[in-house]
Amino acid sequence: MHISSKVRSVSASGIRRFFDIAAEMEDVISLGVGEPDFVTPMHIRQACVRALDQGFTSYTSNYGMLELRKLLAEHIEQRYGIKYNPANQILVTVGVSEAIDLALRAILEPGDEVIIPEPCFVAYKPCVIFAGGVPVPIATGPETEFTPTPDQIERAVTAKTRAIFISYPTNPTGAVMSKENLQAIVDIAKRHDLYIISDEVYDKLIYDVDHTCVAALDGAYERTIYMNGFSKAYAMTGWRLGYAASNPELIESMMKIHQYIMMCASIIAQKAAIEALVNGEEDIREMRCEYDRRRRFIVAALNEMGLECVDPKGAFYAFPSIKSTGLSSDEFTSRLLSEERVVVVPGNAFGDCGEGFVRCCYATSMENLEKAMERMSRFVKRVSVAG
Repeated sequence: MHISSKVRSVSASGIRRFFDIAAEMEDVISLGVGEPDFVTPMHIRQACVRALDQGFTSYTSNYGMLELRKLLAEHIEQRYGIKYNPANQILVTVGVSEAIDLALRAILEPGDEVIIPEPCFVAYKPCVIFAGGVPVPIATGPETEFTPTPDQIERAVTAKTRAIFISYPTNPTGAVMSKENLQAIVDIAKRHDLYIISDEVYDKLIYDVDHTCVAALDGAYERTIYMNGFSKAYAMTGWRLGYAASNPELIESMMKIHQYIMMCASIIAQKAAIEALVNGEEDIREMRCEYDRRRRFIVAALNEMGLECVDPKGAFYAFPSIKSTGLSSDEFTSRLLSEERVVVVPGNAFGDCGEGFVRCCYATSMENLEKAMERMSRFVKRVSVAG
């Protein structure tokens, strides 16, 4: 049977592969899948239950509930000083992943190029390919704390470039880009009349520095597709709720695709999101504080065992170099799992420049992190001696 060449050209997620293997093993500590270990706060879950009890089981507007869109507009304006009209500039989606897919399909013609700094979330490049575009990766490394320089971006622009993908704080490195460099990238986009796709789903999980919202920068508003969601900060991964905000023409174009493919996001998830926006800030502060504690622990432990690790300033990932072991990323992760029952993700799952690194997600308990670091340290010592 025929399968699309676009689909054939894309590999399955390197993250899920290790997750599936670990699910069949006993005594495994997973630092693999990027999912909060916190349960969605009780008051948010109760809002969902109330919505069901009150009979909210219907479709909503394709754009999402107006009540939710109004709250999102207020939330964005309060945090970043940007005004979006909730009537026609905000689209509620089934997770940020759908927002990314919609945006790319709305703006790309076949063969259009999208610049993507790497290492990056595993879905970005496949979504560009599925939309008929060509991903143009930009390699980054620890020397720039895994952020691209404006010169790298400028050199990658061609006559076919349609958009620049920005995602800070970043999965898998936890990198945060400076306001100055982000502004320089916005200036490049202005000169070449490019879109900026900005996935800011980790904007509330940031440590020691301030988050810069790309759309708030000079000259960015009209050309930026701002994306965010509820999965990470509110521990609502399974609720699958995100949103996009941009100029009315683009949002309407994204809505056209959304209405035929998804119709609308779940009404009870939207009801829960309303509660999260109104009463969820204290939950975020508590979770962020705990993530920060874990972050400091895991970075210190990794460096102590000889795996150099750039200090992540956002999200809940560490991205240590394993080059000192002499093992490839795949060898390291496979052997660590089989010999010590610890799951990490090979860095090359996030782009070629991720080879020689692994991603460790610290969205798990301190007890699990302590055990995982003890096992990993034992493994590193053993392979280093053997090498």
